Amino acid sequence: MAVGSAPMQLQLRATIRTKNGLCVPRKWIYHLSDGSTDLRTEGRPDMKTKLFSSACPGGIMLKETGQGYQRFLLYNRSPHPPEKCVEEFQSLTSCLDFKAFLLTPRNQGEGVKSYGRLGLIKSSVRAG
Repeated sequence: MAVGSAPMQLQLRATIRTKNGLCVPRKWIYHLSDGSTDLRTEGRPDMKTKLFSSACPGGIMLKETGQGYQRFLLYNRSPHPPEKCVEEFQSLTSCLDFKAFLLTPRNQGEGVKSYGRLGLIKSSVRAG
């Protein structure tokens, strides 16, 4: 990064449904490094995040790894991304032995550009 240049950030928003059924807005701030696909997640020093390219317009794919979990996420600006984007994401992650494919509601808040989020979650703890 050039001397005096501002750090680059990527801010993603989603609404997460908690176990008690309430929907809670969430925000993640990722700090980008020049020439790297590695991201730092603000407030989560234990989390490692890698950015992947996607042919999907308005979309990005992330791999997050933390203590005891690994997940792949597809974020898209559109509340209804093209089906080919979802298919690409599922195809790229199909051989990873994930236990769940989650599709979160993709409602756009008034005056807020929010990303829809598709995710795969895998526990790194294996039995036996």
